[in-house]
Amino acid sequence: MNWYEKLSQYFPIEEMKSKKHIETLLQERSDIYHKNEGPHHVLMYVETDQFIFIDYLFVSKDARGQGLGGKLINELKQHNKPIILEVEPIDYKDSDSAKRLHFYKRADFKHAQTIGYDRRSLATNEVNQMEILYWSPTSETEESILNKMKKTYELIHTYKDKEIYGASYQPADQVLKIDKNRKDGDILADL
Repeated sequence: MNWYEKLSQYFPIEEMKSKKHIETLLQERSDIYHKNEGPHHVLMYVETDQFIFIDYLFVSKDARGQGLGGKLINELKQHNKPIILEVEPIDYKDSDSAKRLHFYKRADFKHAQTIGYDRRSLATNEVNQMEILYWSPTSETEESILNKMKKTYELIHTYKDKEIYGASYQPADQVLKIDKNRKDGDILADL
């Protein structure tokens, strides 16, 4: 099974970029968009001078619980810059969603509780709510995380979207916002 098949079997369609989109990023944005692949994992990530964004992290069922995911995260932490990622809220029908959150909590990630993230999927045309998790070697404000996330959205998520999908995603300011009145609370607190 190739890297894209592994990712698309694990991640929901509304979260997946097309293979063409990812290959375009790997070719045209190779200065910041990277793939780390092994027999039991696929890690797609963005690295800028200021931060790292994990686009996809897949560890095969055969290798889960053996420390591979933690090793990959720790390698990124060695770059000594904030690490940001998107996760779906816990879906109790999908046990993997809770396991993912436990994994990131053990890796000392925090939930950006004031950042609202609602994006319409070009694949399903439905609004997809995501949560932002981050780790930082310094005290990072959620406003700073929001700005880094918007940069990722503009550089990566919407890169050549009209050309690749025939439609454009919404602008970053419509998708990502600070909302101090969000009622979800810390999704990592009760794990």
